[in-house]
Order: sequence, then C-alpha cells, then structure tokens
Amino acid sequence: MRQKWGFGMADETAAADDAIGDDAGEGAKGGKKKLILFGVIGLVLLLAAGGGAYYFFFMGSSTIPQRDPMNPSAPAPQEQRPVVFYDLPEMTVNLATEGRTTYLKVRIALEVENRAMIDQISPFLPRILDAFQIYLRELRPADLEGSAGLFRLKEELLRRINLSVYPARVEGVLFKEILVQ
Repeated sequence: MRQKWGFGMADETAAADDAIGDDAGEGAKGGKKKLILFGVIGLVLLLAAGGGAYYFFFMGSSTIPQRDPMNPSAPAPQEQRPVVFYDLPEMTVNLATEGRTTYLKVRIALEVENRAMIDQISPFLPRILDAFQIYLRELRPADLEGSAGLFRLKEELLRRINLSVYPARVEGVLFKEILVQ
C-alpha cells in the first residue's frame, strides 16, 4: 500500500512540476507577445510623428491665400485695402466717484475703411463726442482696470459710434492715450 501511495504522490508531484513548467513557458511566450506588441505600437507612433513632421515642414506652407475661419466673408490677406485713421479731439471727463474727484483723459483714433468714410462721419462729430462723454462720465476707475476693462471700453465705444454714424461704419476704436488721475 505504501508503494501505491508513494507512486501516487510522485505522480502528483510530477504533474504539478509539469504544470508549473507549462505556466513558466506560457509566461515567457506572453512576455514575448507583449514585447512585440509594444514594439509595433512604438513603430506606429514613430511613423505618425514622422508623417506629421513631414507635413508640417514641407506641406504646411501653401501659396493659396488663406481666409479667416472666424469671418469667411472677409477678404484674403493680400486683398485687404489700407485703412485710414481719423483722430478725435482729446477728451477729459470726471469719472463717477465718491469723495475725491478722478479724471480720465483720453485720445482716440477711429479706424475707417477709406477717406470717403471720413467725409460721411465728419458731420456726426458732435453726436459722437456727446455719446462718448455721456458714457465715459458714468465709468468708475475700477471699470478701467486691467486689459479686460480697456477691452470692454473699446467695444462699447465702437458700438456707440456705429449707432451714431449709421449707415457709415467705423472698423475700430484705437486708444492713443489713456490717463486716469
């Protein structure tokens, strides 16, 4: 009986050793598969980066004029005409403050499409200055702080001037000088 049990144990031990050996063999095969997979992924990424670099350096520069994607109706860059600037008189206004009086001194230039537009705008100069004065007097010094404050001021002045000179159109308001004192 002992031999029976002994051989049985030996058979089980041998079977367990074979199983462990098979798992180790599969582990080695699985490691090779992973290595090959990572190699293939690396190669694909390398080819994609090379293709992107080739496109960027050799294909990216085109001689076809590009249009502005934000404004497709705008002319291509070489089709743009030179702009004309019109200086408004210097304005000094007191700002809406409590206590100490604060003044704003501003010099503004208007950007227009051509000289004919200046002839259309000139008769409306008193209306433009009035609209600017009324708006500027309602501002507080905190409204003019930082680039965001100046951007909002510029956009509001452009909106007001285009309402004043309609059907003529002003393309932009440019600050030549801003002084808060």
